[in-house]
Amino acid sequence: MAYLNKLEDNFQNLTNNSMSFEEVFQHIVQFIKKDPTGQYRLIFGTDSQVHTTYTRFITGIVIQCETKGAWACIRRVDVPRKMLNLHERISYETSLTEEVVSLFTKEKKNRLIDIVLPNIYKGSSFIIEGHIDIGSSQKNKTRIFVNEMVSRMESLGIEPKIKPDSFVASSYANRFTK
Repeated sequence: MAYLNKLEDNFQNLTNNSMSFEEVFQHIVQFIKKDPTGQYRLIFGTDSQVHTTYTRFITGIVIQCETKGAWACIRRVDVPRKMLNLHERISYETSLTEEVVSLFTKEKKNRLIDIVLPNIYKGSSFIIEGHIDIGSSQKNKTRIFVNEMVSRMESLGIEPKIKPDSFVASSYANRFTK
């Protein structure tokens, strides 16, 4: 993909302007280690906004512990043109999410699972979700893409979520597209 930014130092949040993927992964590991008995959701999602001369895409990574907070970061990609075709934009959002998910190799996922696994009988859990900024309601123009994008998330082995349950894409990432 011609527009993808270099991944090595391309993540940021409110406290860190430039993080490598390895630093992001270590933040997630440390967050889970604080309470290995927690119920965790590792969530990915991308949103976009068409601007005057470019289209901004923001991919969010969120590790959430039910009732105990979250840690999050984003990755920004700017495409130097207005992407007005809805299918192209939704498909590219999904591709960017897939790209970030792919950084979580089997070994990395297993490392996270290994932290909570000894506590599974104490209520701990770990799931991975892909939040897609589309909806299935009649009024939503993106409804015709739901099956395609949901299938793409499922093919990665992650649980797809669409509106109104796709808050990482439709709320968190959306805040940074403006």
